[in-house]
Amino acid sequence: MHRKRADARLAGENEIMKKTNFDLHLEEQLRNPDFAERFKRAGEAWDVALQISALREKAGLSQKDLARKLKTSEQPISRLESSSYEGHSLANLRRVAEALHARVRVVFEPDEKSGKRVAQRTTTYRVKRAAAK
Repeated sequence: MHRKRADARLAGENEIMKKTNFDLHLEEQLRNPDFAERFKRAGEAWDVALQISALREKAGLSQKDLARKLKTSEQPISRLESSSYEGHSLANLRRVAEALHARVRVVFEPDEKSGKRVAQRTTTYRVKRAAAK
């Protein structure tokens, strides 16, 4: 019987997970708009750091190996993989992505709280040609 109850619990059946003290504290802190914004931004930084780290590991490279491929030291690679780092440049992310056989994709999403819409139409970019003299 214990086994059946444990299996049901693992499957999420018949039991609602109880909130921990941390969960309750976090809920309370997230009511503060400043904290909520900082928390959201920290999550975005984590996303970038974890993606770079995962791609590097999938490629079978150490931070030192990736640094050699990029002709840099290990410190900038460590910084890119840090969740507290927010100084990513698009050019640098492209270099890292190329070395890891990936691509960079930036997506702007609407701010659901503002109620404003993000432009829907795609923009066609045209190269300006020099006027004939």
